Amino acid sequence: MKTIAAYISLLALAGCATSSSEDGLRDVPELSAGMYQGYLQKEQLPDSAKLLPAPPAPGSPAFAQDTAIHDQAMALRGTPRWKLASSDADLSFPHIVGAFECALEVGISKEATPRLYQLVQRTMVDAGMATSAAKHKYNRTRPFVTYNEATCFPQDEPMLRGDGSYPSGHTALGWATALVLVETAPDRQDALLARGRNYGESRLICNAHWQSDVLEGRYVAAATVASLHTVPEFLQDVAIARKEVAAARKAGVPQPTRDCAAEANALAQPIPGVL
Repeated sequence: MKTIAAYISLLALAGCATSSSEDGLRDVPELSAGMYQGYLQKEQLPDSAKLLPAPPAPGSPAFAQDTAIHDQAMALRGTPRWKLASSDADLSFPHIVGAFECALEVGISKEATPRLYQLVQRTMVDAGMATSAAKHKYNRTRPFVTYNEATCFPQDEPMLRGDGSYPSGHTALGWATALVLVETAPDRQDALLARGRNYGESRLICNAHWQSDVLEGRYVAAATVASLHTVPEFLQDVAIARKEVAAARKAGVPQPTRDCAAEANALAQPIPGVL
């Protein structure tokens, strides 16, 4: 399992990216086996501790909104949407990249679309890292801890109890990925952005985050992608990945590995009142 906390602890061990390798992947130092470092150096990451306001205080109208959405999200326990939220909680690779295959209409793999795969992975590392400062600054308690409830992904609960809830790292990963994938397939913009949005909303259904965590996770993701556009290597990889996606769609392979009909059915169950 590659958690956001693992990304953060491992980044300090990584070096600088180098040239392209023969298999289509860029020759980039690994944070761990098969996990590449991001594009941004530590000093280039958005400072979420400076960018974000304090999370809603208990008793405030904003916190009342958070608790109301929590109650609405919990009504989806046991539904197909709950099952999808559980899948979205799993940050292991290559599982996580599959979350966007139906929206992209292309299977994403290290073998068939190497630069696209690496682009997504490195973007996720940067987006997850960018949430770290605010998480540590505010160390907000997660809803499942507040209410002494379960989440949709119990194996992560011990780690999550000590990991700040604000902002949502999963949301940052998902929204940043959606924004970058739109650049590789502009005609899939609406589907990709919708998937990026509901990827973050899965954290509400999973009982791992408050709504304000999710909203600010999107903000950190957008700031991260803006920073990525100052990195020539990132822009080069987007251009290469765009060609990979176009070729894959023209050839009709690889197909998404997910059951896209089941995913669409699950996503037809929105959280009432969510912003």
